[in-house]
Amino acid sequence: MNICVFGAASDRIDNSFIAAVDRLGYEIGKRGHNLVFGGGGCGLMGAAARGTARGGGKIYGVVPEFFLHEDVEELYEYCTEMILTDTMQERKLKMEELADAFIIVPGGIGTMEEFFEVLTHKQLGVHDKPIAIYNVNGYYDLLERFIFNMKMRRFVKASCDFLYLTANDLDEMFDYITHAVGSLGLGLKDYK
Repeated sequence: MNICVFGAASDRIDNSFIAAVDRLGYEIGKRGHNLVFGGGGCGLMGAAARGTARGGGKIYGVVPEFFLHEDVEELYEYCTEMILTDTMQERKLKMEELADAFIIVPGGIGTMEEFFEVLTHKQLGVHDKPIAIYNVNGYYDLLERFIFNMKMRRFVKASCDFLYLTANDLDEMFDYITHAVGSLGLGLKDYK
């Protein structure tokens, strides 16, 4: 299975986040899966790649070509395959196409955009792939409260809970993504 990980590229975060995502990457490889990610060598992207490499998994980096010519971010140089795209939008589409499941680790604005895009696509029936949020150190507790608030005010349907899982336990997350593949069947008609 190809697991797409979305997360921070920053090196300025607490090491506990880096260690947790390195372990996630290791478990991806050790459990016989591969990593699809944004190709970054720093922060949680780099941690996921290094961990996956140690675990024996393949690593597919997806990078806009302009990253190679501009000083946007350091890239992970040991990818099994580096896939170049023309734009950021094409990058996200390619990652979604390659992925069988998504894991969202702590991140900033870009990570939030990626999460909400794959969540929206799942809600609309564009894909039926498992989405898991890895809630390291309670990082996503406030997001969960925000989504709960949206549900209580009826901006989001209660069935949104079936679109993804939030967990801080790796075994629970891997159990969810490996058993939920193709089994949810929740498209737009079911969501209404």
